Amino acid sequence: MNEFDDIIKSDKPTLVDFFATWCGPCKVQGPILEQVKNKVGDKASVVKVDIDRNAEVAAKYRVQSVPTLIVFKNGEPLWRGVGVHQADVLADKLKEHM
Repeated sequence: MNEFDDIIKSDKPTLVDFFATWCGPCKVQGPILEQVKNKVGDKASVVKVDIDRNAEVAAKYRVQSVPTLIVFKNGEPLWRGVGVHQADVLADKLKEHM
């Protein structure tokens, strides 16, 4: 949990993908996140959190379905989406907070 808190407290935006290995849509979202990383470079971070291995973090942010995507900056959630989102949409959300 402390490591997660350190990641989201960054002053650059961080997109967190809450996922599960058994989730079909999460498997679709994975390669899209690679595209997002390529679009934003080092101006933002993209991290994945397995809800089964990190149930405490998932509970704290009320993740009830996967994939759930949340953009954090300085420890604050700024945007939240549920379901598969395209790379352009996610990159734009990150760029809004750069």
